[in-house]
Amino acid sequence: MQALNDTPPALAQQLALVFAVDAIAAVLDRLETIYLDVALDIGPLRALQGDPAWARLRAHAAGSQALQAAGREVAESDGEVGPTALDEPHAMAQDAFRRFSQEVVAPQAEKIHRHDLTVPESLLRPLREMGVFGLAIPEQYGGSGPNDHEDTLLMVVVTEALSEGSLAAAGSLITRPEILSRALIAGGTEGQKSHWLPKLAAGDPLCAIAITEPDYGSDVAGLTLKGTKTEGGWLLDGAKTWCTFAGKAGVLMVVTRTNPDRSLGHKGLSLLLVEKPEYETHEFAYRQEQGGLLTGRAIPTIGYRGMHSFDLNFENFFVPDDHVVGGEAGLGQGFYLTMAGMVGGRMQTAARACGVMRAALRAAIRYSADRKVFGAPLRDFPLTQAKLARMAARLAACRQLAYSVAGLVDKGAGRMETSLVKLLACRSAELVTREALQLHGGMGYAEETAVSRYFVDARVLSIFEGAEETLALKVVARSLMERALGVTPEAA
Repeated sequence: MQALNDTPPALAQQLALVFAVDAIAAVLDRLETIYLDVALDIGPLRALQGDPAWARLRAHAAGSQALQAAGREVAESDGEVGPTALDEPHAMAQDAFRRFSQEVVAPQAEKIHRHDLTVPESLLRPLREMGVFGLAIPEQYGGSGPNDHEDTLLMVVVTEALSEGSLAAAGSLITRPEILSRALIAGGTEGQKSHWLPKLAAGDPLCAIAITEPDYGSDVAGLTLKGTKTEGGWLLDGAKTWCTFAGKAGVLMVVTRTNPDRSLGHKGLSLLLVEKPEYETHEFAYRQEQGGLLTGRAIPTIGYRGMHSFDLNFENFFVPDDHVVGGEAGLGQGFYLTMAGMVGGRMQTAARACGVMRAALRAAIRYSADRKVFGAPLRDFPLTQAKLARMAARLAACRQLAYSVAGLVDKGAGRMETSLVKLLACRSAELVTREALQLHGGMGYAEETAVSRYFVDARVLSIFEGAEETLALKVVARSLMERALGVTPEAA
């Protein structure tokens, strides 16, 4: 494999040290609170905090002079940070999609955001032609993925590149077909795979994922949307919310309670595929010939505009038996199939966060070079250089972790790690975009400046695809405890 590193080794080492020192300092602060809560002897922790070697490391890596030097290097790099070793095919894909993002996506992103438009065909059409919707689908089913293994790294590379142009209008378009495709591959019948996967790969129809309900978000096991058996299929009754792209989508993956026994929890859930017309509008009502009704209303949001997240309501909506993922054998398997899809979704969200961070960092570098303050460029001031260094350190660490975890996923592992990188990258995106906006001063608060969009878009990343609190406590912490105790986790 030919290594194509986009960060000079010296800068990569500087940024790694900056991130490591900041992370260790944060961990020590958290540990102090934990020690006090559980009444542990805080003496050893105090000794570590006061260790002269630790003080020297902090001064060497994150002292004022070190941060200024790193900040100057980051500014010279124009935001090309985060060592990533890519072979030629992945490097070519990264280059192609970065150019597309810069030349096609970015010029349309502000208009889509400011006027709350639906993602236009001027973006969807070329993305279909580039095969972007079939990246997670094997070639044998009409996609561009390998038949004998997954290529999560390619998904990460492409998602990151598109998200740099626009999170909502490009970077998030792949996530929904990724989740549904993985669920179909994991548990669909052969007929369902042959029918649906080529269509999803072609981006026709586009799809949406309906999981969250008004009273149930991350608690998937508590979902209540009811599926009642009827002749030849199921009748859906109930509500879903935060269903992104539900208007434009032609098929919805709906997590449905098909067993009325609520005590079964997640074992009573199934995945049903709901077909509907595509709507460009912010509201729609679709009535079936049988009388069933599906209505949708877009939820006004501060950012992440273009795809729109919808409230949905089902009333006696008919879904045929062959639209239950896995057929009869798939009844009760909806939770497990959803989780199979969500691993890819969380990896993509980490990549989306990296793309937004890269865009924000580069915008901050360029603005601080042009902006004059007290007769000198803003980027020449030590405080600016320190900010740029810490922003770049966050981005570099998140990129390297995302690319590494992608390799674990391709080996069938990394469930906890996908949640971990999603958790870190999304929180980091909030911090990096906040600092980028701050460096723009008043112009950063203006809608005409792209960094304002990065800031409000980044805020959603820690909420969807698993809220950060749920990932931290129910996935990452529990998985680490299970590993420490040698406990085999539940299949879910």
